[in-house]
Amino acid sequence: MTVTVYSKPNCVQCTATKTYLTNKGIAFNTVDISQDIEAFDLVISKGFKSAPVVNAGEDWWAGFQPDLLDNIA
Repeated sequence: MTVTVYSKPNCVQCTATKTYLTNKGIAFNTVDISQDIEAFDLVISKGFKSAPVVNAGEDWWAGFQPDLLDNIA
């Protein structure tokens, strides 16, 4: 399963999400939505208005969600 974290600079929840995934040994891709307009438009089109937005397979969610992150471990 591919895990992608759509994040932005200086985002505490983004950093917490990426650190959590790293500590759990889960590989992930990071996309900076402040630099990638297509990625920004994608997360907005999905109804998200805050970062991070995590995509894990068919699942999408926003914010630092340890319980959901554990489900993909």
